[in-house]
Amino acid sequence: MADIAAPSPPAEGTGAPRLRPGFTALTLGAVGVVFGDIGTSPLYALREAFAGHHGLAIAPATVLGILSLIFWSMMLVVTLKYITVLTRADNKGEGGSLALLALISRSAGGAGRTRSIVLLGVFACALFYGDSMITPAISVLAAVEGLAIVHPSLEPAVVPIAVLLLGFLFLGRRAGAPRLSAAFGPILLVYFLTLAVLGGMAVARHPSILAALDPAYAWAFVAADPLRAFLALGSVVLAVTGAEALYAEMGQFGRRPIAAGWAFGVLPALALNYFGQGALLLENPATIASPFYSLAPAGFALPLVVITTLAALIATQAVISGAFSVTHQAIQLGFVPRLRILYTGARQATIYIPVVNWVLMVAVIALVASFRSSSDLASAYGIAVTGAMLIDTCLLGVLLLTLWKWKRWLTLPLLGLFLIVDAAFFAATLTKFPDGGWFPLLVGIVVFTLLTTWSRGRQLMRARMRDSAMPVEIFIRSAANSATRVAGTAVFMTASPEGVPPSLLHNLKHNRCLHERVMLLTVETEDVPHVEEERRCELHDLGSGFYRLILRFGFMDDSDIPEALRTVRCGPNVRMMETSFFLARQTLIASPKPGMAIWREKLFAWMLRNAESAMEFFRLPPNRVVELGSQVEI
Repeated sequence: MADIAAPSPPAEGTGAPRLRPGFTALTLGAVGVVFGDIGTSPLYALREAFAGHHGLAIAPATVLGILSLIFWSMMLVVTLKYITVLTRADNKGEGGSLALLALISRSAGGAGRTRSIVLLGVFACALFYGDSMITPAISVLAAVEGLAIVHPSLEPAVVPIAVLLLGFLFLGRRAGAPRLSAAFGPILLVYFLTLAVLGGMAVARHPSILAALDPAYAWAFVAADPLRAFLALGSVVLAVTGAEALYAEMGQFGRRPIAAGWAFGVLPALALNYFGQGALLLENPATIASPFYSLAPAGFALPLVVITTLAALIATQAVISGAFSVTHQAIQLGFVPRLRILYTGARQATIYIPVVNWVLMVAVIALVASFRSSSDLASAYGIAVTGAMLIDTCLLGVLLLTLWKWKRWLTLPLLGLFLIVDAAFFAATLTKFPDGGWFPLLVGIVVFTLLTTWSRGRQLMRARMRDSAMPVEIFIRSAANSATRVAGTAVFMTASPEGVPPSLLHNLKHNRCLHERVMLLTVETEDVPHVEEERRCELHDLGSGFYRLILRFGFMDDSDIPEALRTVRCGPNVRMMETSFFLARQTLIASPKPGMAIWREKLFAWMLRNAESAMEFFRLPPNRVVELGSQVEI
């Protein structure tokens, strides 16, 4: 399973410049998209520390210790690790585990080392899908649970309303999200202002709660009862879930707007709200059932439920968009089969992947219906997030030491701090395994198996086809003058930029003719987000009307072949109405040849059968496509 090809390195100077809105608009957009997940954490994070499966007694020392742990976790994990360090590790402006993997894989020395790095990055990507299933469920369910605070008689309606909202959210995802996205920023801004005001009011009544800003209270809590403190970390980590979204969405908004939105808006609002909840617990321990909603003054509970539910739905939209984006990157980098991708807006980022949407919808609704409360969902939450955070730190270490070459006296203590924090969080969340933590871990393992099987299978299939391919020079010499030539252009798509594609051999065998112009087209996806237009096309004249054409795309580009052929000047003018595209559709036969286990070969064959056709994925005109089948043993 570990034998996976890393993405091939691109040439220097790639990455197309893109026009961006103003800094203020980008900052507001970042608040509306990037911080939705971490912004809904106050709904349940502090409550779970005292009322969860390993709940603590409400006492001044305990409350101050937990608040101090939450605040300094946000400072270390979010501010220092993600905002200050990791967002500097951009791959031509893009972030996220796969972008980080692509950035460092070309600088890692040794094949074994590269495979290990690729496996880490792929597993972090796989864990993201487990997180993307639980995050919408717990966010929306925790928000709707405020109805029970408004009036206890509404409690039976919480789960049906949450399921209904999530159902509408996923069903309307294709058409509604891009049109509503302009309102995300202002709504989340109102939400964070509400958090700050409600928390600030409670802090003003009990300003002594601000003593928890001193990390000594966190240390004293840990030293007084190490076991309970360790178990409490499983709840404390809920306050930083969503931190990875800061890095993943960097390409959409940029590092500086995200940093500004966090430092001057989100962080103060979250800190005030957590400290306000802590002050309320010391004032009235009975509010532990929902310290967040208990902050609301009389008459404001229902409006707070509405604002919070809107924020939770927006956070869910952002998570779904992140799942689409990660899947798109994984497809382009060769870890996921071709899937149907629709573009729902003018911007390239507004993509919609139906199969991902429906799988997420079924999983999220099933989670809500099964767990039925945000407290029970919190018991399953965190393993995927902390696992991905730990992997990000490992990849960051490789980046700092091998690519950036930071001084070891600075790098090693910093990495040591990050590893201690991330490992402690991960170990604490593993205690949730019997209470539902197995679910995101199981999802991660299944997705990891699918990703690595597809990558390895493609590698083996291409190797088998390359071994049996005829050299193109010999084919041209033997066929160019002997075969009948017909008018028009024939484009034969091939995964390898060497040899004769099987579709060309089958066409000549069955139709006994060649077009007057034959293009052997290979599409290459580079490990950069975008490829400059001047580097898009590489054309080689092979003589006798044969051409070798290579089209390059970044992993965030739309692989639209007709558009590339129209807009890029690469030799002879290609007219779509006079061009035929020939595709090879392979039927795989599992065999005992070395490479993969039989069950993985059969899994790869199933994935290949159900992949989106190359015609639709590459936007080829249906009436100009000819498919020719062949069998391949792997």
